[in-house]
Amino acid sequence: MSEVSGVTANADIKPKSKHRAEKWSGDVENLYRFQQAGYRDEIEYKQVKQVDMVEYWPETGFVKKLQRRDNTFYYYNKQRECEDKEVHKVKVYVY
Repeated sequence: MSEVSGVTANADIKPKSKHRAEKWSGDVENLYRFQQAGYRDEIEYKQVKQVDMVEYWPETGFVKKLQRRDNTFYYYNKQRECEDKEVHKVKVYVY
């Protein structure tokens, strides 16, 4: 589970800065999944969708399912989906 899980969904929180991921990690994997679905990260997803929880795979801790802004769903595998060649495209936001 990421370190932003405890942040409330109704707070209007904006990132202070951002940088690109340099190497793969579990947090980068989850950011990749949120950004594929059209969100910065878990904080923005919770703000936009007004949800309290995000579904995670219990075995790996990776995001399991996200709803895009057009209300279609993305379903993700238990295994890593962010390939090494995609890691540099992931934006890491600092709050």
